[in-house]
Amino acid sequence: MDPVEAAEKTGPVIVSLPAGFMLDAATYVRGGELGFDGIDFYVAGRGGALGEVDGFVVAATFVFFHPPSIVERWDRGRAVMAPAESAQAFASCLDSWAEAHLADGVDYDRLAELEGLVIAAASPAGAPLFAAWAAVPEPKEVKALALHRMNVLREWRGAVHGAAVVASGLDPLQAVMVRTPGMAGLFGWPEPYPDPAPHKKEWASAEAATDRAVGRAFGALDEADRVQIVELALAAQAASA
Repeated sequence: MDPVEAAEKTGPVIVSLPAGFMLDAATYVRGGELGFDGIDFYVAGRGGALGEVDGFVVAATFVFFHPPSIVERWDRGRAVMAPAESAQAFASCLDSWAEAHLADGVDYDRLAELEGLVIAAASPAGAPLFAAWAAVPEPKEVKALALHRMNVLREWRGAVHGAAVVASGLDPLQAVMVRTPGMAGLFGWPEPYPDPAPHKKEWASAEAATDRAVGRAFGALDEADRVQIVELALAAQAASA
């Protein structure tokens, strides 16, 4: 298995598994207990790793969200608590979700080890949210650690993909409509929405470019380790509930 193939095969897991805690109702119950309104907790928590920055900076790192909606939610979130505290609260929800939703029987310790090698090899160029989350203190429990590092890789892949989308000539909303049209409203985009059909070729090109770029860091693993990280990532996904 070559590095690009490893990036391609792990990509869907890296994107979807950490999203489990982000979409979980318990995360927003906790956010409400802390004083956040709905997905303001997502914006403040995810973006909080960047520290005390302007909301437009956060919007820039989120790429696929409607910028004014992110600025509005960021400003409301900063009124609840400091960004670094929001990030830690959000990360704690990741830890709790991992404990509750990742079944035993997977070598999470080895998965976390391999993820750490990929993270160390990944370039932070053009990926500030990846760099910020890589600096967030890691949990000690092994399931949470594996998911935490996968979330760090998610931020890296997301940044690389965002750059590839923009370079392909697509705007962020067009990309959303190709990949996840049902999320456009949640991402803050107002209607009317563009027809995704004319943009599928450009999106596929951007996805292939993402795999090639991400594959460079998977090149830090030997072939046996690349096979293993794919197997373990898929096993972790299968173990989630």
